[in-house]
Amino acid sequence: MELLPDLPLHGSTQMSIHNLNGVLELQKMGFKRVVLARELSINEIEYICKNSEIEIECFIHGALCISYSGQCLFSSIVGGRSGNRGKCAGPCRLPYELLENDKKIDSGYLLNSKDLCGLDYIPSLIKAGVSCLKIEGRMKSPEYVAIVTKIYRKYIDLASSNKPYIISSKDRKELLQAFNRGNSSSGHLNNNPNKNLIFKEKPNNMGLFLGKVEKYNKNKGYITIKLKENINIGDTISFENETKSYTISELMENGKNITDTKIGQTVTIGRIKGDIKLGNRIFKISSKNLLQLAKNSYKNENRKILLKATVNIKKSEPISINITPANNLKQYQNLNISYNLDFIPEEAKNKPLDKQTVINQIIKTASTPYDFKKLKINLDENIFLPQLSILNKLRRNALEKVEQYAISKIQRKLPETSKLLYNEKNISNHSSEKKKISLLLNILNPNYDYSKLENVDNVYIPLKYFSNKKYEPILKTISDKFETYIYMPTIIKGNYKNLFYNHSENAVKKYNISGFVISNLSTIVALYDLFKNLNKTFKIVANYTFNVFNNYTVLELKKLGINAYTLSPELDKFTISSLSNYNYMQKELIVYGKTPLMNMNYCLLR
Repeated sequence: MELLPDLPLHGSTQMSIHNLNGVLELQKMGFKRVVLARELSINEIEYICKNSEIEIECFIHGALCISYSGQCLFSSIVGGRSGNRGKCAGPCRLPYELLENDKKIDSGYLLNSKDLCGLDYIPSLIKAGVSCLKIEGRMKSPEYVAIVTKIYRKYIDLASSNKPYIISSKDRKELLQAFNRGNSSSGHLNNNPNKNLIFKEKPNNMGLFLGKVEKYNKNKGYITIKLKENINIGDTISFENETKSYTISELMENGKNITDTKIGQTVTIGRIKGDIKLGNRIFKISSKNLLQLAKNSYKNENRKILLKATVNIKKSEPISINITPANNLKQYQNLNISYNLDFIPEEAKNKPLDKQTVINQIIKTASTPYDFKKLKINLDENIFLPQLSILNKLRRNALEKVEQYAISKIQRKLPETSKLLYNEKNISNHSSEKKKISLLLNILNPNYDYSKLENVDNVYIPLKYFSNKKYEPILKTISDKFETYIYMPTIIKGNYKNLFYNHSENAVKKYNISGFVISNLSTIVALYDLFKNLNKTFKIVANYTFNVFNNYTVLELKKLGINAYTLSPELDKFTISSLSNYNYMQKELIVYGKTPLMNMNYCLLR
């Protein structure tokens, strides 16, 4: 905000904002909009909208991560590609086995979430107060974008009207045909837990179920099928036991070639050879007709910036053009570009130049962001141009100057505050620092004597243990001997807020607590309320889940009253060294232990 104060800030879903406290914190920091975690239900979203003033954006369609975004290290730790930096390799789309005491109890694509389809929830989300609906489209084709946005635009408009909200089966089918995993689901939008979130049979586009292989001539590659969907030449299909797809190049009925079909028809698909067996399910992966309709819908859909121009083609003068705005855009308000081409027209010997020919050349703006709303042509009689490319050059060079003018009006300069990051007063003197050791006890063992712990400075204990009387003696021993911190959960849904608050309050009253380790921005508001009620302050450590990658983040955390932070386990040696060169705040590095790869709202066992 200090670097680009006029640029609106949107809090990404990577920030894992999942409750009202997190939204209010971003609102306080000056954010304009927050993209909520995908794991929130309609009721939770509505509660947040009604109790905040910031714009709320929610996912409505497309691929779903199995983990809370921003809280997944799977791709980074296992494959070296960080999902927190937009490079996720998608390890959740791979096959796995679920083991219990080394015994396999399930297998398949166990982390493969079905795609989200939220058509049914549009009226509720609009009523709740959501400002923007987000469609996932990373790595998708232009045709996919055209199909999905067209349908969602239709139903957003319908939900905003007084007409009955009825979704056609044709539109549902088009969405599924465009792309789907497991026929899609409502994700987490329903107020009840989604026990049908995972599709463990196939990790990629499933398409539409077409039917089963009834006959197969392996030598000729002929497959006979009774159709559950219509198919045409040029469509693509796939089989349940294969990963590749096939383009239909031959269709037959009763030995005669056909080009299209209808549902219920028994046909033979030709020239298909692969690992195909009787009874195999066949899926229609893409529709040639649907893709062509999508292409046609955006082929001529170029939003242009409108301009006015006067072209002067006079005897004994260089040809010229003057361009002014025909729009209300801020960066074009004072536009007045004149451009002269170093070329003087000749006198016509045969056919002179006419106005329509000039107009036809000047309006050829297809490859530019501009279009001429009004053109005035001042053309002397009996003028000749040896080449029409002269007019193309006039238009091209003039529009380049228009674009340069617009760009010059939207430049930003970095404020001097950026130099704060490199203040020499904040350079660390590592040799004078006393290194400390913090110990996270994820599991407390009732049979271990914790008074024997040595060479430890700070001990972090998960909040759940402070609500269980069984662990009171252990907690008393540890908190009396060490600097003890309550290790807060990464995710605290709104309905558990008071429970966590009460457990925290009881813990600090009963034990000698030095501070808290927080794993999400949402926890800060609740802790400030706690500090205020108890009239006491505690140290706060930002956990590695804050994904601290640079000093900008460190300075923002410092403003929030955080005393220390844990370096992200994704950082390389160079970045760690760079962060360690500055002493804005105490820092920790995880050096041993098991790091959770994901935080999930879905239970694999249940």
